[in-house]
Amino acid sequence: MQDTHDLKLMLDSRVSLIVIETHEENKVINLLLRVAREKERTLHRWSVTDGLTRLGFGPQLTPRKREHQDPSDMLEHIKAQTEPGLFLLCDLHPYLTDQPHNIRLLKDIALNHSQVPHAVVLLSHRLEMPPEIARYSASFALSLPTDEQIMAIIREEARHYSKQNGQVRIKTDNDTLRKLLANLQGLSAGDVRRLVRIAIWQDGAITEEDLPAVNKAKFALMDMEGAMSFEYETADFSQVAGLENLKRWLQARLEVIHAPDPGTELPKGLLMVGVQGGGKSLAAKAVAGTWGLPLLRLDIGALYNKYHGETERNLREALQLADAMAPCVLWLDEIEKGLAQGSSDDGTSRRMLGTLLTWMAERKSRVFLTATSNDISQLPPELIRKGRMDEIFFVDLPDQAVRRAIFEIHLRKRELDPTQFDLDRLALASDGFSGAEIEQAIVGARYSAGREGLDTEAILTEIANTSPLSVIMAEKLQRLRAWARDRTIPA
Repeated sequence: MQDTHDLKLMLDSRVSLIVIETHEENKVINLLLRVAREKERTLHRWSVTDGLTRLGFGPQLTPRKREHQDPSDMLEHIKAQTEPGLFLLCDLHPYLTDQPHNIRLLKDIALNHSQVPHAVVLLSHRLEMPPEIARYSASFALSLPTDEQIMAIIREEARHYSKQNGQVRIKTDNDTLRKLLANLQGLSAGDVRRLVRIAIWQDGAITEEDLPAVNKAKFALMDMEGAMSFEYETADFSQVAGLENLKRWLQARLEVIHAPDPGTELPKGLLMVGVQGGGKSLAAKAVAGTWGLPLLRLDIGALYNKYHGETERNLREALQLADAMAPCVLWLDEIEKGLAQGSSDDGTSRRMLGTLLTWMAERKSRVFLTATSNDISQLPPELIRKGRMDEIFFVDLPDQAVRRAIFEIHLRKRELDPTQFDLDRLALASDGFSGAEIEQAIVGARYSAGREGLDTEAILTEIANTSPLSVIMAEKLQRLRAWARDRTIPA
């Protein structure tokens, strides 16, 4: 197995402290048992409940009385051993925080590696090594199941369900199986099995309706909180009027995003620039809905931390979680608020930009980045140059035909019959209105006239009483249009 080979190489390179962050403790124990047998080492496991015990395939030498339960006592014992051993320490991390004695003992074991080459494996769901011993340690990550292994788990769970339910066949299709397989990537074998059971045991079928529940559960397993959120309600482009160029661009890449071709570049991302309320956020949701991918929303402003280096760390962790959720759409809304040029934040924004650009350049995962911005002038040129994003789209105010479609969409959304309204008059009267302003005109008219009294005249009155942003900020809009004319594609 690859994990066994890689861990043996790490031990052969004389690394004395190995850090493994995972919830799969049993898998790590089995891995270390194989390595210990091949390297003819004795494997011991420590936990605060069981103390230090010897593990192996033969008779166990576990004493009746638990020994070395105290972390300091256990580390003293390992330090005193003269025969090289392999030690698995489970959940030691609470006993390294503000514990100089335990840190020093681990450092002594590491420094004495040339005389007694102990290998100490620290296993936890999350562990940050104290700086005093970090340089003597190395991290080891368990490999994740391949596509073939994930499919084998799906088939195994399907057979198990069939056997338990009178040999009934699981209802599914190849397209849904392919999407389920893609959405299960980045998880451990145990987590894959649990999510497959969620999909199968609800109704004895694997359908498109199961995919949102699987993605929601996957998101929860990865403990994504705070700055990163999972958008459960994604749109499709039937809810978005206009943006025909963007729709065609996305449709041309639909097949590649689901079934990558070795000879075709994977889509990287796009930037949507335009006026506030023009539909950029709805379009970002529609990208995920149209492609049938989970949508993650990253709030860059929520990443900021007053301690030096923590903001960049938060961004790195968020991007790692997005990689683990791949294939997915990562939405950075109003990106200029977190990466604006010239901000007086001791260089944090520049370091954040560097972290993001490095990830964009080096990532291999199928994470499609969708960024939106209201003020392109605040964005650094490194981010918006050609090659960082596949394309930059300009979302302008809707023309008359698109405004008519927007009125129709929002009237239907409120269970009103569009044929009872003069859509052409409404579209003509709302010249200069954004999609959001059109929606608010309908909302305001409905409150003023009541549901039964809502008609064309009520909406026209609301329109007449509204000053759109295109009037209030006319100069700024003209500058934005002038910038976008030769630099972007009209959406």
